Amino acid sequence: MHAFLKTAACAGLLLCLLCLALPASALVARLDDSTSPRAQVNTDFRSAQPIDGNSFNLPFGRIEYRLATAPYIGRRARIFYVIPAGIPGLRSPSGLQVQWRGNGAFASGTARPGERVPVWSGTVATPWMNETFELTLRIDPRELRLPSGASLSFESIFEIETLP
Repeated sequence: MHAFLKTAACAGLLLCLLCLALPASALVARLDDSTSPRAQVNTDFRSAQPIDGNSFNLPFGRIEYRLATAPYIGRRARIFYVIPAGIPGLRSPSGLQVQWRGNGAFASGTARPGERVPVWSGTVATPWMNETFELTLRIDPRELRLPSGASLSFESIFEIETLP
């Protein structure tokens, strides 16, 4: 019986130490950007700029985002820019790289389809966060399978992760 109690005590201690070692869970949610003027990215290949024999840059221009952050005022958080994993007409994530330059508080960066990149961290202070990204798409045409005359189209989203 004494060996059983010793084993149970060790298991309980191990469980307590494991719980202390794990980070506190954060809440992740999609941010509402429905009041953004234009969130959908539609390509126009007429402005494509060749980079090398295998890819080209497609300057997309400015996209304004208006993110509803009212439910998170006063909370510490991180905001992520998320490129959708499945983009119709794109055979592989390696065929597209989205590059953006933030024009406000959000960080610039790059991502491929299916990636989630942190762009902001801090304490949410306002009910709305407004940001403008200058977008450029780097495309490998060997990875495109679009019907004739069709454009590559996708909508990125923002997620917020509240921190304890």
